[in-house]
Amino acid sequence: MREILNRYTLGGLTAVYRREEDIVELLLVPAGSEGGIARADCAAEPLIQAKLTEDDAPAFFSGGRTMRNSPTVKAMRYAGQTAQKSADKTVVVTKLTDPRGLAYTHTLTLYAGNPAAEVVTSVENTGSEAHTLEMLSSFTLGSLSPFSEGLAPESLKIHRLRSTWSAEGRLVTEAAEDLQLEPSWKCYSANSVRFGSVGSFPVRGFVPFCAVEDTAHGVTWAAATTQGSSWQMELYRQDFGLSLSGGLADREFGTWCKTLAPGARFTAPKAVLTAVCGGADTAAQVLAENTRRAIEPLLPASEKTLPVLFNEFCSTWGKPTEETVLRHVRALKGKNLGFYVIDAGWYDDDAFEAAAKLGRWELSRRAFPHGLKYVVDAIHNAGMKAGIWFEFEMAGRDEPDCFTKTDWLLTRDGRPITAGDRRFWDMRKPKVQEYLAHRVIDFLRDNDIDYMKVDYNETIGLGCDGAESLGEGLYEQILASQQFFARIRRELPDLVLELCASGGHRLCHSFLELACMASFSDAHECDEIPIIAANMHRMILPRQSQIWAVAKAGQPLQKLYYQICSGLLGRLCFSGEPDALSAAQWTVMDEGTAFYGKAASIIDHGVSQRFGSRIVSYRAPRGWQAVVRRGETQTLVVVHTFGAAPEAVTLPVGGKIAAQFMRYGLTVTHLDGQLTVHGFTDFDAAAFILENEG
Repeated sequence: MREILNRYTLGGLTAVYRREEDIVELLLVPAGSEGGIARADCAAEPLIQAKLTEDDAPAFFSGGRTMRNSPTVKAMRYAGQTAQKSADKTVVVTKLTDPRGLAYTHTLTLYAGNPAAEVVTSVENTGSEAHTLEMLSSFTLGSLSPFSEGLAPESLKIHRLRSTWSAEGRLVTEAAEDLQLEPSWKCYSANSVRFGSVGSFPVRGFVPFCAVEDTAHGVTWAAATTQGSSWQMELYRQDFGLSLSGGLADREFGTWCKTLAPGARFTAPKAVLTAVCGGADTAAQVLAENTRRAIEPLLPASEKTLPVLFNEFCSTWGKPTEETVLRHVRALKGKNLGFYVIDAGWYDDDAFEAAAKLGRWELSRRAFPHGLKYVVDAIHNAGMKAGIWFEFEMAGRDEPDCFTKTDWLLTRDGRPITAGDRRFWDMRKPKVQEYLAHRVIDFLRDNDIDYMKVDYNETIGLGCDGAESLGEGLYEQILASQQFFARIRRELPDLVLELCASGGHRLCHSFLELACMASFSDAHECDEIPIIAANMHRMILPRQSQIWAVAKAGQPLQKLYYQICSGLLGRLCFSGEPDALSAAQWTVMDEGTAFYGKAASIIDHGVSQRFGSRIVSYRAPRGWQAVVRRGETQTLVVVHTFGAAPEAVTLPVGGKIAAQFMRYGLTVTHLDGQLTVHGFTDFDAAAFILENEG
């Protein structure tokens, strides 16, 4: 008989704990909806999923497909629950034990002000013998949907975000039945969809996110794993209830094992969960908003107003020089920009794609004959803060002293892990950390640098030596890298830190919580930029999403509006040829910068909704899209058209127009809560700020 153990409500979210013998199940529901919980016709989902190597594999055709519901889980015994409550948060700790001396702790934290919960799972070996884990969940939710009974066919939708280089964050929505996540006639086979990413690009193939929508009751559950190493999520169904779990990629999926000696403890990476009234977009933004708690206390004063940036990469493509920087700075002086960033190549004389001079981080005296401080001073004198690019976790083939320093490099099967022209520093080694502290932190301090773009342009892959398993070695490596990021923040608290990994391959919570902003993608001058930028609203805070707006000589003004409007979907970052632009182009640039300044507070704090066509091809998009971002007092509307564009776009947006940014030839009408823009052609754009009604 299943009984209610406890209920806790805070921040618009209710956690309901149900107990059936020794199994404790967690249900998350929107606050006020707990009275509608009906499902008790499926197996209770344990709070924690784990698998020890010494235990048998689960049955029901599970081998190679899932490690859930093994005898390890059946051995767990409920040992009690406590809760600590304050105005800001509620922390619920649930204890489970195993007769073999394993003590499991599940910690759920609810916060005021945002309907997201954080879950942390840990295991301590209190016995006298070692035990090896080969799977441990960060979180698990079951009995989905709790508001239904029986099969409830065609009522569950699964939302995932696909991601690849320069095409990040594509929403894919499938019926549970299309994924074969419905029970068999006998409820026998363990049907599972296990997905994730293996390596040190956590956002590759998939974003570490999944949502389950109950279309019959208008509720969506969503979860994000947070670590920057191999991860997995798993949708599982054997009977009427669907389960969603996730965390570290297990032994089958990501070669992970962890041995706990007597007295040892292991804590799985944090997961973030929510349940909302609404769809996947609403749920995803709740999860993204959860990172704000960690980010805001670390923001330098310069980040409070979301200043516009200029990054010279799309000017020199990896060959910056003193002459190019000074030429740009002269053109940009007085243009209300916050930063000038020198991107890759300041240490090399080859274009970026051909360069592999990584590791020593010595300035190219051929390119910068007067030293870096000389151009930094020029940037400062022009009223901007100075930024520089690093890829400090790598050693490049063109720096043989670094590339062959095997005792400092990651290995797999005893051989240095090599990907193209890159190898990887073993960030777990104190000597590596101290070397990088000198080469990176001291360099930044000595040259009065205000901003660092940290890139990461390869993946370690399956894992590395130095731990019980390749997967655990990888997890330790990424934790050590993040410790170095944290050291940078401690020693240089006013430094603005940008995260990049060939664009968007590291847009996971644990890295985003260390950075002021992140490169949204390596889509530099492409038509798909606004599509990807809109996708980011489901993944990260727009205040962190740095979007390219490249301005080149001879570029049509319509293209420039298109690019700048893309930047209005996050952090506007110009690049290109500022010294070669026409007066008309500069007029558009100045208007765009001024409009962005007016929109910055909405970009920072708001809720976004996308309208428009379903985009099939990113490389040859057709139709249109609009992102409507509603802030507390104003709403930002950004419209883009693509191929086969409509002449007019109408949106359900009320309120008085306070500002607009659109090319000559477009017209706008605004009647009865309907905003219509006329005169669009292919690859066009416009943006508006409206005063909210009431």
